[in-house]
Amino acid sequence: MAGLLRMAGWIDALSTFFGRISAWLVLLSCLVSAGNATSRYLFNLSSNAWLEIQWQMFSGIFLLGAANVLRLNEHVRVDLLYGSRSPRGKAWTDVFGIILFLLPAMLTMIFFSWEFFLTSFRTGEHSSNAGGLLFWPVKLLLPVGLSLLLLQGVAELIKRVAVLRGALKDTATYERPTQ
Repeated sequence: MAGLLRMAGWIDALSTFFGRISAWLVLLSCLVSAGNATSRYLFNLSSNAWLEIQWQMFSGIFLLGAANVLRLNEHVRVDLLYGSRSPRGKAWTDVFGIILFLLPAMLTMIFFSWEFFLTSFRTGEHSSNAGGLLFWPVKLLLPVGLSLLLLQGVAELIKRVAVLRGALKDTATYERPTQ
């Protein structure tokens, strides 16, 4: 179990790293947006690339940050199934949810998104807008982000099983939504 927990720690570190990249993309996206608005209104200069890079960065924010959100236990929950359970019940709910839903969904989406990316890369797909950007870099974020989420799901599964076996103290926090 100790080896698996070390692996989970490495995955946690990887998710934290990409979570930080995601956070920096938020700032960069705001700066690009402000710069684009400033250049458009003050100097009458604009480019479709400025608009497209903003939605591409948003994709990076979401896809690269999702694994870290799971690591922090800040993802959306179904309160009806989770909120009233004991800590042990919550751990079991997480184990079954990860095995039955998260892992199969991530594997399926990685499979299809990889082909989606490869097709775009092979054809050199780019925006039809004047001054538009290539699409394959943002499409690469799909399998990368989903793979990070899959890895974090494995790490969370390892940690929940360790909690159930008494090998790890439960550090997952959960706050019920206020009404």
